[in-house]
Amino acid sequence: MEKGIIAIAAALCGMAGCVTGIFEGKVAIHAVDAIGKNPDASSKIQSMAIIGAAISETCAIYCLLIAFLLIFVLGA
Repeated sequence: MEKGIIAIAAALCGMAGCVTGIFEGKVAIHAVDAIGKNPDASSKIQSMAIIGAAISETCAIYCLLIAFLLIFVLGA
């Protein structure tokens, strides 16, 4: 494989990790907004926001793993 294609693929994986971080921030913003509107449901909202962030973080970890594999295994 050509090294340029590997670099582009690794960059796309890195961008996917960044996009995941942006949307995790959006989840946190909406969770805080929902808690502000309904403080009685704060425990349920907080637990769902944490579970959602943990699930979406696995996508970022997998993207990072794929980027490392592309760079160090296929790029070598």
